[in-house]
Amino acid sequence: RYGAKHQENSNSAQVSLFGDASEVQIAEPQVPPCDEWGTMEKLAREKEVVGIYISGHPLDDFKIEMDTFCTATLEVFSNMHQMINREVTFSGVVTDVQHRVSKNGKGWASFFVEDYTTSHEFRIFGEDYLKFRHFLVKNSFVYVQAYIREGWKNKETGQAGEPRLQFNNFMLLQDVMEARAKKLSVKMELSQLKEETVQQLEDLFEMHKGNQALNFIVYDVEEKINLQMPSRSQKVKISQELLNEIKGFELDYKLN
Repeated sequence: RYGAKHQENSNSAQVSLFGDASEVQIAEPQVPPCDEWGTMEKLAREKEVVGIYISGHPLDDFKIEMDTFCTATLEVFSNMHQMINREVTFSGVVTDVQHRVSKNGKGWASFFVEDYTTSHEFRIFGEDYLKFRHFLVKNSFVYVQAYIREGWKNKETGQAGEPRLQFNNFMLLQDVMEARAKKLSVKMELSQLKEETVQQLEDLFEMHKGNQALNFIVYDVEEKINLQMPSRSQKVKISQELLNEIKGFELDYKLN
């Protein structure tokens, strides 16, 4: 309304009795203070309006977990025949979920999960639904372990139907690092093994004390040296913050 009125006044100046142009003053609207959107809401709005994420992806904070502990992306579900009798672990953000009740009164759900590659609809029934339904919340980040089984066989033809998915476990992606990472191995070239660097790393690991094993791999390509040096006294709590600090030393690492 403010914009339309401002344009109207610009196009047709009002003339007073004295022949002077007079302009009707319009108060500029004030934007009320509001809380800043969270990352997830901001990204959801971007996709709703533009159709794509602009400022990032909802899963960016979990890229290490996905690269390390997932064995598949959602693309594998476009052709499950090649994955029969195999366990897969995948992650994503739940973008939609519908909880339903069957004719015989049993609960089930259909839900969409999205990762970096695609989006896929899943359905979950019976005991699996009762065990894992609390993870099925829109905008939640999930880590899923599932087993792809052969489809049910037709009694008349003996032919197997479409492969079916057995859900073995759900976990929040936020909990995966602590639950699945058992050991942190820091890789160092022999030339990086300097007293100052070692002391700084000791201070860093002291700040991130925990219960997960710490190991050092010291190597030299030319001399063909590769030494495994597990720490007997120091254990750490593996976290995104710690891994980022290690990257700051220009060191590689491996999670087990």
